[in-house]
Amino acid sequence: MRTTLIASTLAAALSAAPANADEPHWAADSVFYLAFVRSYADSAQGPLANDGVGDLRGMIERLDYLNDGDPETDTDLGVTGLWLMPIAQSPSYHGYDTTDYEAVDDEYGTMDDLRELVDACHARGIRVVLDLVLNHTADEHPWFVDSAQPGSGRRDWYIWRDPKPAYKGAWGQTVWHDHQRERAGASYFGGFHHGMPDLNYETPAVTAEMQRIARFWIDEAGVDGFRLDAVKHLIEDGEDQSSTDATIAWLRGFNGFCDSVRADAWLVGEVWSGPDEIAKYIGADLTTPALDSCFDFPVAYAILEGIRDGDGARISAELARSWELHRGRSSPFLSNHDTERAMSVLGKDERRARAAATLLLTAPGTPFIYYGEEIGMTGTKPDPNLRTPMQWTWHPVTRGFSTVRPWHPVQEDAASVNVETERRDPISLWQHYRTLIAARQDMPALRRGSFTPVDAGAAGAVAFVREQATGTRRVLVIVNATDDDINSYTIDAEQLGLAPGAAGRDVLSGAETAPVPAEDPRAWRPFAAALDPYESRVIDLGTP
Repeated sequence: MRTTLIASTLAAALSAAPANADEPHWAADSVFYLAFVRSYADSAQGPLANDGVGDLRGMIERLDYLNDGDPETDTDLGVTGLWLMPIAQSPSYHGYDTTDYEAVDDEYGTMDDLRELVDACHARGIRVVLDLVLNHTADEHPWFVDSAQPGSGRRDWYIWRDPKPAYKGAWGQTVWHDHQRERAGASYFGGFHHGMPDLNYETPAVTAEMQRIARFWIDEAGVDGFRLDAVKHLIEDGEDQSSTDATIAWLRGFNGFCDSVRADAWLVGEVWSGPDEIAKYIGADLTTPALDSCFDFPVAYAILEGIRDGDGARISAELARSWELHRGRSSPFLSNHDTERAMSVLGKDERRARAAATLLLTAPGTPFIYYGEEIGMTGTKPDPNLRTPMQWTWHPVTRGFSTVRPWHPVQEDAASVNVETERRDPISLWQHYRTLIAARQDMPALRRGSFTPVDAGAAGAVAFVREQATGTRRVLVIVNATDDDINSYTIDAEQLGLAPGAAGRDVLSGAETAPVPAEDPRAWRPFAAALDPYESRVIDLGTP
């Protein structure tokens, strides 16, 4: 029976696969900002004002910080995409166990607030994607409460077994749980937690319901797409609980459905895996990808740990591997709501954070910035400490997040690590992020260009060229990933097609490079000075 259900799922999904997979998506031109609404900003006006909890109106009031819509100003980051962590009704603070997929959490506001936020984002050139949790619901969801009754019409909306299977999950966790509330006569599958029972996508009604919910958010709120949580776990095949053929096929169908509702809808998935498994969803050789993008966890680890450990070779290899397999379809990032914050991994070293930001915002794909990363916020496990309130000002208690004590204490370094301080400092980490985002928006090569590794002739140096198409404007990126000066580095200008006498400009400092020497163009040194520890160069080479 299970084989038949999987086969029918595959057939239905493939028939609905999205077309034109090779066409560049609008997301290729975007820089996204990941915001936890609870921690971004408490509203100053309205029914939820000054209660210590961030909300949608707080997002609206602080939206000009992300992008004010005016390219002439210098007080906004200039991001063009916004991912909102779950905003649907939920019993938890994080929202990843919903009880109502079609209601905005009453701690965050109303559907009208969300519509106003989306409209305000669109007016500023910011696209919005919502976190959609397909894998599971809360155990308090009415569907599950109903499903727990053996004779229920929703019995097969979740995965029940009697007797209880003995096997565990991929990381040794308990996945089969006894039902405590009612005499269900069976155990149910919950891959992440007993309070998060998995939905059963072998039941057509579940697929139809999730398609209807996706249509609801696109039509009613005007969102531009979805971030799909834990998608590699959607459909299990016995003890095989990750990236099954049925999961990938189902996502092709869901992607196609969202495109039928809105032709340019964008789906980015959380596939917390290695590059080869990610390629099953978005691989360069796929004509019909299951998803439009996946978060590039291997690149994130390589950048942060490579800079922390002074291992430039690891960074270079992972960037090249990602390009080989994904061709810019992945979404690089440094940290998110589930991982240790970048600044904490990097030992609170701002020089390292600058280098990491340079690599993030010059790498192929659609980059994501975790809120507060641009000012160097810190945070280590447990999870609530990764999701602390945004540090807006130096205020000793609220840090500008609210007028009352926030829902969670802010980080101890917020007196110096905050937006107000860093926007006033011309050489702050915030200014570095802003400059890089502006450079990415100005240069198509950094958004849609190819990726070619370059040998800089020095251990610890990461170097590559981005070029949109042959004969177009190119960008050379060089980053010292070590704590030592790099006194001797050279670039093969012939490999780059640079003629003797050609020169470029570092967009980070504004400095002009030395011209390519006629006597030995393969030993071009763009700048006479050594590369300082963790120094970055983003060199506009112009056109050949």
